[in-house]
Formats: sequence, C-alpha cells, structure tokens
Amino acid sequence: MKLSVVLAALLFATPALAGDEPTSSSSELVLPGDDEPTAPPDETAPTPETIKDDGDGRLEKTEDTVAGGKHFRIKTRAGAVHVWVPPDYDRSTAGTVVYVHGYWTDADGAWREYGLAKQFRASHQNALFIVPDAPQNNDDTVKWPALTDLRKAIARANIVMPDGPVIVMGHSGAFRTVMQWVDHRLVEQIILLDAMYAGESAFDEFIGKGKRADEHKLIVVGADTAQGSEGFAKKYKFAVAREKMPTSYGGFSKREKRAKLLYIRSQFDHMSLVTGGKVIPILLRLTPLKSLS
Repeated sequence: MKLSVVLAALLFATPALAGDEPTSSSSELVLPGDDEPTAPPDETAPTPETIKDDGDGRLEKTEDTVAGGKHFRIKTRAGAVHVWVPPDYDRSTAGTVVYVHGYWTDADGAWREYGLAKQFRASHQNALFIVPDAPQNNDDTVKWPALTDLRKAIARANIVMPDGPVIVMGHSGAFRTVMQWVDHRLVEQIILLDAMYAGESAFDEFIGKGKRADEHKLIVVGADTAQGSEGFAKKYKFAVAREKMPTSYGGFSKREKRAKLLYIRSQFDHMSLVTGGKVIPILLRLTPLKSLS
C-alpha cells in the first residue's frame, strides 16, 4: 500500500494523550526543525478482546532456510510468529531481537516484503530474531500485550531462548505493542522507527522515570514523526541528536554510540526505513548484542 494511503488513515486517528514531562531541562539540546508530524494512531481506540496464547501444549512450527539461517514459522492463536537464527549463532553469548511491524501488514507480510532475514543477517549480530503479529489498524487488537507470553510461545515451539540482552525494535503503529513492554525486566533497549506517534508516558517511564531507567537505552528515529520525536528528545539533557542516518556503523560518533537516548532525523521516508535495508542493520549495531565473526 502506498505511503500516502497509510498517512491518510493515520490522519483520521484520535491522538492519544502525552505523558507527564520529566523535570530534566532541555535547554542544552539543540535539535533540527521539522514539518508538521502526522497525527498518531489511537492507542486507546476500542479493540476486540485480546487473544492470548498462554497454554501449555506444543505449538506447531515449520522450518526452512532463509538468508543462510534457520527460519521457523510458529502458528499461535495470536497469529504467526517468525523466528530467524543466523549462521554461526552461539546461544551461550546471544541476545534477542524482537521486531514489531506497523500497520497495513502482518508478521507474514513484513517478513516476506521487507526482506527482514537479509536485514538481520546484514547486522552481523549474534541474536535470536523474532517477528510476531501486531495490530494492522486502529481497530485491531494488540496481539501480545505481555512480552512474557510471547517468550512462552517461543518455548512451546521447542525453541530455546538465549539469556543475553533483549532488544525491541518497532515501526510506526508498533508503538501500541512496544509501549506495553517497557516494564519487562529483560528489555534493555528499544528502537523506535518513526513510531513516536503516542505513548510518550510509557517511553518516559522506560528511559527517564522508571525504576530501571538507568539501565536502559532508547533510539528514536523520526521521519513523519520527526517533530514529536524531536520534542521527546528535547526533554532530556542526556539526549544526543544527529541529522541523517550514516551509511555505516562507523559513521556514528563515539558520543552517539554511547548515548542513552539517541534521536536521529531520518533522510529516509516512513516505509524506506524498514524496506530499504539501510537502517535496521546499522541500528542493530548500536546495541549491547555481540557481533558474529
């Protein structure tokens, strides 16, 4: 679906209320300007009852090889879940990456159309990569309101989760799912790809006010959401901002690599962020995950 259609739908959504601002001063941070952002999807819109897949039985899965790695598709009551294991994967030192798709697609569509396995492999990170189903529009339910239930589903498919850091990456309307995981004890870093439409209070909790906020890192990339993303970053004195995605990991400065909160004004449009292959692999290098040889 063309981006213009996606944005038209978002314009008719009801904005969600932003959270309270932390007391941090923003006067020391100068960020680039932007055009008006698109109105957010409605995080509070009535939705059907959430379907939970929290049983005990073995879940059915299929297995094949994609981009040189093992690929599993798990069937759950909450939709398909894709799991990809890179070549040379070492579970003893591995972490987990959960990629949550945006609107107008599902896990199957995002997996196939965005070439996610190739992008994951291009990151050279030692991780178990997971792509679950998520809401496709404002009226759709959040499929996995609890990250714990998603992890249990992976285990019920006889796939052993690694013990390393958990990284959550979400695009666009994925914020509705990701904002519900900010208090999970295992999540160390969140990467929002043009997803700061709403839910600021949850991300404030994650990076600024929560009991484990000091242990967390957040990357916010803005294209259509640049104004809101910029405004969020300005609230924090420790935020670091840069214009444009670099062409490689080496393009980030040491300060940007170490940043607790990094805001990037993207030169790529809303969909190119996840389909172009030039953003996801590089941003995954800005995580505590181990690199594969």
